Amino acid sequence: MGGRLMYWMDIAAAISAQRHCNSPVVTASVDNISFENAIKLGNTVHIEARVTRAFSTSMEIHLRVWGEDLTQQFRYKSNEAYYTFVALDPHRKPKQVPQLKPETEDEQKLFASALRRRQIRLILGGKMKPDDASELKALFFKEE
Repeated sequence: MGGRLMYWMDIAAAISAQRHCNSPVVTASVDNISFENAIKLGNTVHIEARVTRAFSTSMEIHLRVWGEDLTQQFRYKSNEAYYTFVALDPHRKPKQVPQLKPETEDEQKLFASALRRRQIRLILGGKMKPDDASELKALFFKEE
């Protein structure tokens, strides 16, 4: 039932993105869905979706998913993923989104690493040359 879970994750991520930008959104990319534990039939699904960073017209959403065995009374991590959404104006064209101000330490870490994840997505999508990925290059090469 991984496909059904991905469907629910897309809805949760879209709600998070729409609440941030107060407009309709479309899914631009889904990456790094890692299934760690299956959610068994009869268990409850919990999905947490939050905007980690807003760029010009797009937003990265981080999702965490847990299963909960109600009879045994324990909760376990099922998977996590990153989705990217683009905000749309009334003419269905991309529109500017409000910037995000991370507050907690966890939010600041996700915010800082979002630019690297974005550059990886752009390179893999053919929209950025690896030589232009300054954030990624900084991880591997020291400036002289």
